[in-house]
Amino acid sequence: MSTSISAADLAAAPFSLGHFVDGRQVAGSSGRTGTVFNPATGQARGQVAFASADETRAAIAAADAALAGWSATPPLQRARVMFRFKALLEAHLDELAALLTSEHGKVLSDARGELVRGLEVVEFACGIPQLLKSEFTENVGTNIDSWSIRQPVGVCAGITPFNFPAMVPMWMFPVAIACGNTFVLKPSEKDPSVPLRVAELLTAAGLPDGVFNVVNGDREAVDTLLADPRVAAVSFVGSTPVAEYIYRTASAHGKRVQALGGAKNHMVVMPDADTANAASALMGAAYGSAGERCMAISVAVAVGDAGDRLVEELRRQVAGLKVAAGTELGADMGPLVTSEHLERVRGYVDLGVEEGADLIVDGRGCRVAGHEQGYFIGPCLFDRVRPEMRIYREEIFGPVLCVVRVPDLDAATSLVNSHEFGNGTAIFTASGEAARAFTQAVQAGMVGVNVPIPVPMAFHSFGGWKRSLFGPLHVHGPDGVRFYTRLKTVTSRWPTSQREGAQFVMPTMK
Repeated sequence: MSTSISAADLAAAPFSLGHFVDGRQVAGSSGRTGTVFNPATGQARGQVAFASADETRAAIAAADAALAGWSATPPLQRARVMFRFKALLEAHLDELAALLTSEHGKVLSDARGELVRGLEVVEFACGIPQLLKSEFTENVGTNIDSWSIRQPVGVCAGITPFNFPAMVPMWMFPVAIACGNTFVLKPSEKDPSVPLRVAELLTAAGLPDGVFNVVNGDREAVDTLLADPRVAAVSFVGSTPVAEYIYRTASAHGKRVQALGGAKNHMVVMPDADTANAASALMGAAYGSAGERCMAISVAVAVGDAGDRLVEELRRQVAGLKVAAGTELGADMGPLVTSEHLERVRGYVDLGVEEGADLIVDGRGCRVAGHEQGYFIGPCLFDRVRPEMRIYREEIFGPVLCVVRVPDLDAATSLVNSHEFGNGTAIFTASGEAARAFTQAVQAGMVGVNVPIPVPMAFHSFGGWKRSLFGPLHVHGPDGVRFYTRLKTVTSRWPTSQREGAQFVMPTMK
């Protein structure tokens, strides 16, 4: 079994990946495996082991055994591990980006950008001594002091999707570990190499064995994490049906849960917006990473007379978009992640035509020379989409942009608020009044004003509303610290020479 896959290994012999438990790579023993493909070529890169329940429990046991020592480690020492880890990530950025592109398919520049956004959370975690400082009140009563402290919750689990194999795990484990918890990561089986390589870098940074573990696999591993009593908290990012299942199951087993689900992000384009600028923003937001982003804009809401101008400008800009292998210089958009997902996205485009939407740009015939077996589809643009259509209601997770036309801002806001998802949204306008009205009234967790993908920085928190989030807390930032710690309040009085008799009423401070 290979211990790591570097950029130079991408064209080498097929590999076999296992798990990372208690500070070392371990081979899988369940006998079940999955195939890892290069989406640009359609060729298998290697095999990844699927963990059994017993193998998953072994990773949990390693995390549980490491918990006492790591949670007792001073926050400053934990932060120093994060500082060294950050330096190693920066040194290996190109290697990790190449790995990511080879298994996900996104273009190299986007892969690097994903890693940088993950790095920002590591940087945030480096400040954990400040973030864990407590509150203290002297003399809440006569000679009585009170203070609050935040302590680790215990063994934490992260279950993460294929579309951000580096960034989404780094939304979770740096904050969890810096807070004194130990961690078991179950990444996507579609692109597992980056998480395993990251585990090696954490060990090289001085993280003690067992603090961070990776188990690859499928539902058997997930269900084991959700049910095991040693796991105290579960973080998840994925589709809404699975997020709801994760939330209900883990909560039923007494765990705290943050489960981020699906999205159908709208971008409202007002009549006073700069049309070319709005279209350029939509190009990256709708077609970047082939639309495989939870923050992708998949609906453009054209207000008033903005529709014709916007659609024509989008048609013009789409014509110049370069679809190619993610490693090709100048590529704007790479392939989808699997052949199955390619067929699913094509099926939605077929459905949109059947439902009566106007297919302005049809990417179904896209072919990339030299990569005829790759999982490519070109950008697709629908106009005059109606809210009752499935291509509007459902998350496609591909390079398909729907334009819906509405008469005014109130109708646009109502449209966004009526959708079951409330992850992110944006408005493009030259009017401060319109922007303020929209940001106040819209029901979504993240809002952009002339910013198409309003992903918060690491020192803010990421999360949606409605059926885009199950659980009260968002990921990373301040909410991440709250999620991965338990609050304890201490009230203290030291004995005096004065004795008091028994009191049988609710104590009050005097």
